[in-house]
Amino acid sequence: MISRAPSLRQFALAVLTGLVLLVGLNWAFPPPIAEVSARSAMVTDRAGKPLRAFALPDGRWRFQARLDEVDPLFVSALLSVEDKRFYRHGGVDWLAMIRASVTSARAGRVVSGGSTITMQTARLLEPRPRTIPSKLIEMVRAMQLEARLSKTEILELYLTLAPYGGNLEGVRAASLGWFGHEPATLNDDEIALLIALPQSPEVRRPDRRPDHARAGRAFIAAKLEQAGLIDARRQSEINAAALPDRHIFPARAWHGTAQARSVAGGGDTRSTLDAGLQADLEALIRTRAGLAETEVQMAVIVVDIPSRAVRAVVGSASREREGGWIDLTRSKRSPGSTLKPFIYAMSFDDGIAAPGTVISDLPKRFAAYQPENFDRSFRGDVTIAQALQHSLNVPAVVALDRIGPERFAAQLRTAGTAPSIHGGAEREAGLALALGGAGLSLRELAVLYAALGDGGVAKPLVWTEAELAQGTTNEGQRFLSAASSEAVLKILREAPAPAGRMPGRLTKDAPQIAFKTGTSYGYRDAWAAGVAGDTAIIVWVGRADGAPRPGHVGRLDALPVLFEIADRAAARLATQDANADRVRADKLHDPTAALVSFMPERAAPEILFPPKGAELWAGPVNGEAARGFVLAGRGEGELSWYVDGTPCTVDAAGLPVWSPEGAGFYTVSLVDEDGQSARVQVRVMQ
Repeated sequence: MISRAPSLRQFALAVLTGLVLLVGLNWAFPPPIAEVSARSAMVTDRAGKPLRAFALPDGRWRFQARLDEVDPLFVSALLSVEDKRFYRHGGVDWLAMIRASVTSARAGRVVSGGSTITMQTARLLEPRPRTIPSKLIEMVRAMQLEARLSKTEILELYLTLAPYGGNLEGVRAASLGWFGHEPATLNDDEIALLIALPQSPEVRRPDRRPDHARAGRAFIAAKLEQAGLIDARRQSEINAAALPDRHIFPARAWHGTAQARSVAGGGDTRSTLDAGLQADLEALIRTRAGLAETEVQMAVIVVDIPSRAVRAVVGSASREREGGWIDLTRSKRSPGSTLKPFIYAMSFDDGIAAPGTVISDLPKRFAAYQPENFDRSFRGDVTIAQALQHSLNVPAVVALDRIGPERFAAQLRTAGTAPSIHGGAEREAGLALALGGAGLSLRELAVLYAALGDGGVAKPLVWTEAELAQGTTNEGQRFLSAASSEAVLKILREAPAPAGRMPGRLTKDAPQIAFKTGTSYGYRDAWAAGVAGDTAIIVWVGRADGAPRPGHVGRLDALPVLFEIADRAAARLATQDANADRVRADKLHDPTAALVSFMPERAAPEILFPPKGAELWAGPVNGEAARGFVLAGRGEGELSWYVDGTPCTVDAAGLPVWSPEGAGFYTVSLVDEDGQSARVQVRVMQ
């Protein structure tokens, strides 16, 4: 007895030491699960429909498998063929190992390896040559996996890593790559092929070795029939089924899905895009661009105003065209006249104007800056509503001058945009903001027009459903008053519709569209921006390199596209025209107030044409007689014109006309009914 005690204690100590050593080795050398954590990403639309798949950097497709998203019949068939006691063993099925050893010994060759799903997962984590030492390592690793992961997690890891031929890894990549759909529902022949492929993924590839693929599928079908999962008739149907072709992974909404994935930080992402509307717009833009010159690109964004969710975005008409890989919704471009609605809305907020306020559309110089209308004609006194609907330039610059270009630019920044202003320190450059003298992206215009449609509250765009779930759109920045926003929308809804389009107010169930067009200097950018019910739409047409396109303007190139998009968005998104209910209660100023004139009271007369120091060419030209000049100005009451002290003649229309007697310097004077006067000196050349 005395001699045995030390040996028992030594034995117990040795066992304990061994266990501690095993535990230590187990945690010191864990299975490399984290090393294969890289996954492909799938970006879906708001309903979960696949839009675009992102491969791993090396070109492989490997998506995370989730058991609740895989057909349960496939899982049952897989375990029946590969690992019947998966839920009962601890990583190694010793009964299966003994049976496999006996069977292989009798046959004189390896008939069955006896590997469990867990052991196969260990081999996928650490590929090794198929030798006896490798099998022993797999067994140890399998037990380590069982100690760390649940059965569901092990099965999901296997279904994520299993090879299915070529660059396809995992059941989700295999189902999408071979069948073109998710593995949530699988046919019997698809199930049989998916079980057969991992056993010999390259030998049984349907696209390269169809005979081997059929044989492998038939082998699995026979096993499923033996297991009682299918009957003999269904087995025959599986064997007779056609093999699948390799499918292309979804690649729609190229630029929008990239943005959504970036916002989400990678991984599978559910975007706010609508797959149906996205497909419609991509087809529409391709068709429209196909009718234009080969170098023309187009970009579109559609935003749900209440949530600011981006429902569709087309960054370019085609990646086959020059600049097509660039997301043109991010590019800074001159917005042309699309900022005019916000200038007038701010003047409404300041109480210095209203839609019916009269403003002059006559030649006017602001220091060294003298704007002119697109058609180079002037319309005299017009209301602000008319000036906005017809996109008159001079009234917009006059309004901006009263507001202050620096303040206007600051207000745009407050709304969340970042206008790129060239020469912003110069007042003349600042006033050019009214006509597009600042760079804004299509996305930034979407922010502004969504604010216009939301009572003047500016909010950032939303790209993922996760952002909506987190309520990130609850906050906003007051940009304009609700009353001014609604007044501007009303003006824009009554603007002349594009050719061939009946005004929405006269058409049953048609979306009521408040829109504004714009064309940048040199015909480089054609724009159309609008609000249709609860949807904001921005359209851009131009060249990616910014080259001019003479004669191409927003009304002709972009506006018809906007109206088509509004129709499709209304149908796809079931947008209801809620404009009548969108009048807000927070009226800071009443824009319907009768502000009769935009000019301050008792203003001194002002000569608009000819400008001070001008050099005028009086002809004759090509044999024609010297022409006269129509004088233009503003002042109180009846105005009288004089040239070198001599009254000017008045034509049949009542306009003062001056016909110079010859070349030289002249003094032009304007006198109002109160005796106040203005004068300029000009030079006439012949």
